[in-house]
Amino acid sequence: MTLFQLMMLGASAYFAFKIYEHIQTLEEPKNRGVNNTSKPTKQTTEAFSPFEANELLEKADEAFEQNDEVKALAFLQEASVKEDSNNPDTLYKIGYILQNQDNYDDALTYYKKALELDKNNEYIRNSLASIYRHNKEYVSAQMHLRESLAINDENAVTYYNYGNLLVDMDSKEEAINMYKKALELDPEFEQAKEELEKLNETK
Repeated sequence: MTLFQLMMLGASAYFAFKIYEHIQTLEEPKNRGVNNTSKPTKQTTEAFSPFEANELLEKADEAFEQNDEVKALAFLQEASVKEDSNNPDTLYKIGYILQNQDNYDDALTYYKKALELDKNNEYIRNSLASIYRHNKEYVSAQMHLRESLAINDENAVTYYNYGNLLVDMDSKEEAINMYKKALELDPEFEQAKEELEKLNETK
């Protein structure tokens, strides 16, 4: 094995260890007793990997594409700390993964932070609407979908999401119109076709 290969092996091992350390810090202690008076330690950027925020974001995207959400989340959260939590895209991606993991409360927190930094982002508003729909807070969900359409009224996914919400609200005729609009914009939108067919069958 060459000197270069040895150096790369050592760097890889160090990086893997740092990621493992970081992932451990993301987990809440499960066996901590209610009478435990130990104070949580404050994390600093020195406790993280040596990578810059932009490198971490690239690695997060790679991990997500490989369906490794745990690693992607670790990269994103470290990047967010190094960016001082001022990047709405990073916050949005963290929220998206948390939502995929059914951690709706934390996902909502990250989406709200992202929206504070980018109020005209239709994707953040769609995701917020999804959380509120899950929580049966239909008025809030509807508000964000309307805002999303005000930003971009040519996004078929927004109309589809709005249709789903209206079904939950038992407004089937309005839902049909939303699915039709989604299909006008994207005739190959299979999910919209399926939902529209279901509603037409019940009429």
